[in-house]
Amino acid sequence: MKQKLLFVMGNLNCGGAEKSLISLLQSLDYSKYEVDLFLFKHEGLFFSRVPEQVHILEEPEFYRHYDMPVMAAVKDSLNKRKPGLAIHRIRAGLIFRTETHPAVREQRVWKHLSKSLSRLTKRYDAAIGFMEKSPIYYVIEKTNATTKIGFIHNDYDKLGMDPAIDEFYFRSLDYLVTVSDECGTVLQNRFPDLSSKVQVIQNIVSPELIHKMSSEKADWSHHEGIKLLSIGRLTFQKGFEWAVEACRRLVDLGYDLRWYVIGEGEERSSLEKLIAECSLQRNFILLGLKENPYPYIKEADIYVQSSRFEGKSIAIDEAKIMCKPIIVTDFSTAKDQIQDNYNGLIVDMSPEGLTEGIRRLIDDKELGSKFARNLTEEDLNTESEVEKMYQLVQ
Repeated sequence: MKQKLLFVMGNLNCGGAEKSLISLLQSLDYSKYEVDLFLFKHEGLFFSRVPEQVHILEEPEFYRHYDMPVMAAVKDSLNKRKPGLAIHRIRAGLIFRTETHPAVREQRVWKHLSKSLSRLTKRYDAAIGFMEKSPIYYVIEKTNATTKIGFIHNDYDKLGMDPAIDEFYFRSLDYLVTVSDECGTVLQNRFPDLSSKVQVIQNIVSPELIHKMSSEKADWSHHEGIKLLSIGRLTFQKGFEWAVEACRRLVDLGYDLRWYVIGEGEERSSLEKLIAECSLQRNFILLGLKENPYPYIKEADIYVQSSRFEGKSIAIDEAKIMCKPIIVTDFSTAKDQIQDNYNGLIVDMSPEGLTEGIRRLIDDKELGSKFARNLTEEDLNTESEVEKMYQLVQ
């Protein structure tokens, strides 16, 4: 008899955790596992890439009330004879207005938002909340499973959440999974009473698939100069304002370059304003979402990760697989992926650090070639990480 697994996620928009989930689902042995996927919203760049063997559960009807204006949500709740939901939406609205930190806001809103979500009646061998906050809380409160697992995809201490709220929920998990040794250490230090629950499962990447998909043509405009590439959500975490400033400095120094960014997010408008203020419309280009980023990585001269924090960046692993010269800022988990001056450069978390690192790689072609040679000797296939998941859900 197949084991029954449930994965819970907010949506499948373009992001590292979402891509990691798709890679995991594509790696599972469906002769042994029956898999359901519960998404709060049926949307996202990766939605079409869910394997056909996965049963996608019905989207919850009232979850979208929390994306709607309060009065519209209240009116809809009352029209559908759900006065209790209307009250919880109003109370959630008060939290939206008074709680300034987005992560804590989502934590605090859960007690109201959860009233719009029904409990699943199906019995599972394991339920996996594949991202922090709501997916984990849902697994704990709304599922019937022998084993309950929660995933944290970043350095927990950099996420800005209230540990007291999370500890209450994490105590109900059987395992708390994260994506790198450093992130595991952070969790064990933050929640010492729960350290035995912490497990590390790296993001699954397939070099064979990445090289195959990279054979397509990137649809950016032709440029004879240096092409820099970054991939990530347009959010504060990714430090793209540092990248824009570094690009300005490099252009002022006379470098012929274009810096391309794949991704979307709430900071697009502010970044576009900053790009215009720096007169970099021809040099710093926001490409938006790309379902297949690998042709862009293949054609780039340098890959740059300007983040303030990461868990274990899938984009860096993908650039390593493509043997690209890589520059990363010195966030807390950078050394989990890059050995400075051996397979990439780790630079200060600042425009100045990015500028000097990029100048160094542009001016010293042999350094980039050395990084590429060293990357060819690394075993970057992590498909076997799925075996760790199998052990947890037994």
